[in-house]
Amino acid sequence: MRLNWPAVSALAGAVAAVVALVAYLMPPVSPQQPQSDAVGPTTAAQSSSPDPITTRPVPPTPSPSPESSTPQPPMPSPTRPVPVSSALLSAVRPGGCDEAAAALTAYRRNAGTVRSSQAAAAQHTYHDLMGAVLKAEGVVGAKISRLAAEFQELNFRLNGMTGGDPNQVIADIDTDVAELYRLCGSS
Repeated sequence: MRLNWPAVSALAGAVAAVVALVAYLMPPVSPQQPQSDAVGPTTAAQSSSPDPITTRPVPPTPSPSPESSTPQPPMPSPTRPVPVSSALLSAVRPGGCDEAAAALTAYRRNAGTVRSSQAAAAQHTYHDLMGAVLKAEGVVGAKISRLAAEFQELNFRLNGMTGGDPNQVIADIDTDVAELYRLCGSS
């Protein structure tokens, strides 16, 4: 009889996978130790080593006597909530706002008057806004994501990759920037 070794090898691999899966799914077996009610040393009934194994009970923890001279620490008083002023609350801006504002400021500073520099600045702003989206949530995140897409479209139009007037995209960007600033709580 001739054996088909690739089939035997595949069967052995499948058997090994099943054995590994069963071993993984089985709960670990913990050794059961008999519990004794007797307090005192116990010896193992049968041991493979020549020395008997002894266990000692854990002594009970001493309880303090009423005439203890150590003073008890004072009980802490319950904490009172600290009132938070509305000025502090208004200083907290939603995530992504600061990063988006920095990206928009950098665009205004770097765009210049030449189409190629405007396209490069739009591409850089797109990347910065995509980073800001990672820190933003909810409507702020959606608005930053929309702005990023608009800056990408502006880059495409300025480079001639797509047709259309870049000024239309700039008008959309201006509208969305004003909305983002409103959502972020700044002007």
